[in-house]
Amino acid sequence: MPQPAALRVAFAGTPQFALPVLLELLHSRHRVIGVLTQPDRPRGRGRQLGSSPVKLAAQSSVPVCQPTGLREPADWAMLHEWRPDVLVVVAYGLILPQPVLDLPPLGCLNVHASLLPRWRGAAPIERALLAGDRETGLTVMRMEAGLDTGPILLQQRVPIEPHDTGASLRDRLADLSGPLLLRALDGVADGTLVATPQPAEGVTYARKLDKSEARIDWRRPAADIERLIRALQPWATADTVRVDPQTGEQERLLVHAARIAPDCAESGAAPGCVVEAVGRHRDGYIRVRCGEGCLDLLALQRPGGSRQPAGVFASGHRALVAGARLGEAR
Repeated sequence: MPQPAALRVAFAGTPQFALPVLLELLHSRHRVIGVLTQPDRPRGRGRQLGSSPVKLAAQSSVPVCQPTGLREPADWAMLHEWRPDVLVVVAYGLILPQPVLDLPPLGCLNVHASLLPRWRGAAPIERALLAGDRETGLTVMRMEAGLDTGPILLQQRVPIEPHDTGASLRDRLADLSGPLLLRALDGVADGTLVATPQPAEGVTYARKLDKSEARIDWRRPAADIERLIRALQPWATADTVRVDPQTGEQERLLVHAARIAPDCAESGAAPGCVVEAVGRHRDGYIRVRCGEGCLDLLALQRPGGSRQPAGVFASGHRALVAGARLGEAR
């Protein structure tokens, strides 16, 4: 059977998550004729201008364009010059207006990190973890004007493991995204892949994460808090505060890892109270009462300090012992 035709592909993407698809395309028989990515932004503590991962990967081999928006015809003039057969979009970060969607003869294809129509929007990986979903996946769809509403070309299901974090799940999905996109391109090129409209039922929205969501509410069940801690790795990192019982002063603590306590005897302690601090260095934990059950904190960090195992942290932080209180004063 002859191979489908090689396509002229324009690519739009910005973060690390988009790189596997771009690299697959660059090493495929298709020709990447140009890349769109977000403008350079101030990064790090020094706030020096830094390029996106997509720009760094593409700039030595293909033309790169970084428009600040796509509102005016001048903003997408380069697409006319590139004459793409198809535009592939992965976590680009700008909304494509209808003239851009209509420009490539084979349309615009998007790789989205969920099983649409569940988790349309900006943070599908984190929202799936926060909701306690048992699986997620990837969707390749034809783009239209609505937010992730386009018809589906291909999907791939991925189980969510009990210890998955936002970072680990993102990496697994990214590794699968390139081959899935190439399969979709082949089907589009030879006309064998037909897009299916998304079902009307099962629609959920994955709103953008806000740093305010990182603050732990100890009145919630331990299972909810444990999912929050995993979902927010590596950004924004869940946090709490230690309240000094003498002065009422509050110290912010970052919580990097935790587990649901296997044994949480009823003690009458209020949510946020430390009920046990086991300082066996790397095997230690700090057990905290939650609204339902207890949570063992396993890795913590003071702002400006280094991440430490809870046992090490507790042995060097004498104020974080049984009876101490976490969470804002109420």
